[in-house]
Amino acid sequence: MSLQQLIDEDRRLCILRCLNEAEGCELNENLLARMVEHFRLGIIGQDILRGHLTWLSAQSLVTVDELDRQGGLKLWVAKLTALGQGVARGRKWPGVAELPLG
Repeated sequence: MSLQQLIDEDRRLCILRCLNEAEGCELNENLLARMVEHFRLGIIGQDILRGHLTWLSAQSLVTVDELDRQGGLKLWVAKLTALGQGVARGRKWPGVAELPLG
């Protein structure tokens, strides 16, 4: 497994765990990017974060809503699914890092 694959798996777990802790299990992409950076998983741009959200959505771990903003831009809001909640709490899932022991 490459270093980039490990980083991607850790970022996906971070996203799921942050959503699991959020009120209503949902956060917008700006807050998620800040949380990934806060946990020292690198500074990620919108395109990388949206790539992870798209992947998580394809796995049925999150849903994504696109909200309209000024200037025709969209703001993505991710919401954790029941399946995603299980993974955030430790269920093994290919492509998502496992929770550390302890």
